[in-house]
Amino acid sequence: MKKVYITRRIPEIGISMLKEKGYEVDINLENRILTKEELIHVVSLKPYDAVLSLLTDQIDKEVFDAVPTAKIFANYAVGFNNINLPGAKERGITITNTPGALADTVGEHTVALLLALTGRIVEGDTYVRAGKYKGWDPMLLMGTDLENKTVAIIGGGRIGYRAGHILGKGFGMNIAYYDVVRNEMFEKDLNATFYDSIDSILPIADIVSLHVPLMDTTHHLINKERLSLMKKTAFLINTARGPVVDEEALVDALKNKVIAGAGLDVFEHEPSLALGLSELSNVVLTPHIASATVKARDEMAVLAVTNIIDFFEGREPKNAVKV
Repeated sequence: MKKVYITRRIPEIGISMLKEKGYEVDINLENRILTKEELIHVVSLKPYDAVLSLLTDQIDKEVFDAVPTAKIFANYAVGFNNINLPGAKERGITITNTPGALADTVGEHTVALLLALTGRIVEGDTYVRAGKYKGWDPMLLMGTDLENKTVAIIGGGRIGYRAGHILGKGFGMNIAYYDVVRNEMFEKDLNATFYDSIDSILPIADIVSLHVPLMDTTHHLINKERLSLMKKTAFLINTARGPVVDEEALVDALKNKVIAGAGLDVFEHEPSLALGLSELSNVVLTPHIASATVKARDEMAVLAVTNIIDFFEGREPKNAVKV
């Protein structure tokens, strides 16, 4: 009987798929992130054949070595920056992820953050709840229109495309994008303009929306120098990974009105925030919930589990990460 360890509870649809195959499934039921020491301990208790990990698990060589029988680690995430890929390759371990399942959902959350920010929705909610609302005021909490503004999509993948589609087709925004490779679909479907560098696209954008994976080349992609390239009226949205933005530099930029505001679903040192970030009124913060819909999380579970089943049954997992 194949044995699978899941590092934290995922939607039941995925767990049921594994059990229906007759696999033995063990799950961390504490609803918290296991420490590295705890993770090493639990995966070493049995000869597990697979581990289903989450983006909050740091899977390194020590974890691999604690469960040498597991030849597949299925990451319940679109990214895989939490996994030591060279270590997996050395040990002949297959790594999979769940791309595509959350593209629409994260793209829509990107737009939600932008609307909350430019429409000053959170400020308005706080204002009303504090009992400050005394009646209509023609100068109260005036926001920013989106039509005919330019949004710079940084990262031309599925999520960036979805956000660009909504903003271009739905709000009449001009779409510009940057990626290391051109995406013809952006240009054909969205009439998007391609820029071949970050530094050239930032100055023209009213909105900058980040959709890149976290790698060495994207760590602090948005830093003090690049924030200074943006318009003072511009807004930054990050639904990618926290460390893509130098969070301390962003706090300074927001405080000093270098840019107009920011909407963040991810943070550099989650769950901690940079000092002063939560005190700013020109920032909207959500707790890494951009993919948190029933549909998206169920689809992620199905993808992650299907990768495991395919591996066990001798098929190449559809979402195997090339290492």
